[in-house]
Amino acid sequence: MIKSDFSKDTYEPKPTAQNSENHQVADAASQVSPLLGPMAYTLGRHLVLPLFFGRITITGQDNIPTTGPIILAPTHRARWDALLVPYATSLITGNDLRFMVTITECQGLQGWFVRHLGGFPVDTQHPTISTLRHGVSLLQQRKTLVIFPEGGIFRDRKVHTLKTGIARLSLSAEINHPGLGVKIVPMSINYSQPYPNWGTDVNINIGNPINVAEFTNGSIKQNAKRLTEELAKELQHLNHQEAEVTNGQWSMVNGQ
Repeated sequence: MIKSDFSKDTYEPKPTAQNSENHQVADAASQVSPLLGPMAYTLGRHLVLPLFFGRITITGQDNIPTTGPIILAPTHRARWDALLVPYATSLITGNDLRFMVTITECQGLQGWFVRHLGGFPVDTQHPTISTLRHGVSLLQQRKTLVIFPEGGIFRDRKVHTLKTGIARLSLSAEINHPGLGVKIVPMSINYSQPYPNWGTDVNINIGNPINVAEFTNGSIKQNAKRLTEELAKELQHLNHQEAEVTNGQWSMVNGQ
């Protein structure tokens, strides 16, 4: 979905003839349609996902905070992740999820649906301070954000190098609003097949929340680095923990 990376000094680029349309899209705010949102979540939870997938196993739901601003940080394995994250978490958080997505996903008819389901865009080639501010504003409103920290889809079931944007966003919110209590929740998503199709099994492992306030002493650059490293360590742990369990299950399914 998104390369969650903000440079150390992120400024508004001046719109040019080539990027003015993208700039306009990137500055738009997010919302969740009171009609479309519940309908999409209900269809996904009770019809689409149960019919398409085989076994959906979720562990660690009790690690999800029930209050306060939250950033869900899942590994990214397929486009199905955008439906499975709400499936695994929305009943716990009680909030409509807000997804940070690429600017191309917020254009045309697809963009209309994405926006009305809580997506907000970032131009990965020209990230603007307005994107950061909107994310901070959502956290200040105690919303739940979803940001894929790897920055893209990886189907090899390995945790790849994380972008620092998720750390910078959460730190900006916590530093500018002391006591806000931002938590980052690591999530590992893996499928029994690299390209999910009908009957594919899914395992979602949710880890302990990371308290962003514990990373606010010192320079934001060093804090962002430490926070990103902590998130990477937690995702690696979840991924390794999950592999120990699921490899045996899936090998039995394959008759090995």
